[in-house]
Amino acid sequence: MLVISNSVIIPWHELQFQTMRAQGNGGQHVNKTDSAVWLRFDYRDSPSLPPLYKEGLERLSDSRVHDGFIQIRVETHRSQDMNRKEAMSRLTELLKKAAWRPKARHATKPTRSSQRKRVDAKKRKGEIKSTRGKPVLE
Repeated sequence: MLVISNSVIIPWHELQFQTMRAQGNGGQHVNKTDSAVWLRFDYRDSPSLPPLYKEGLERLSDSRVHDGFIQIRVETHRSQDMNRKEAMSRLTELLKKAAWRPKARHATKPTRSSQRKRVDAKKRKGEIKSTRGKPVLE
């Protein structure tokens, strides 16, 4: 099971893992072992994922999310097991990012004393500026 939060748990059978040979450095080891991992998760048909997460994934502009699927490819580690764990942690981060909602802002009015202070400061500033300039010759 993949635990996203206290209320969201994704069972293993909903996650599809595929292994393949990784690219890059590593010599003969890279050419012989399937260490790269491709994680695929069908979030639209997932009964364990709440609608809040699904709506968030639809709105999210991420290259790993398209056509109702999340696809994550990991080949950073030499071990297949480490790559699988990394893929699951990336999926968890992505789902948490999709579920995040900004707090609603409630409009407030300035207090009467803050309004008074603002006006007084403006008056003081105006008085200071009025004393500047060339003296008037009579």
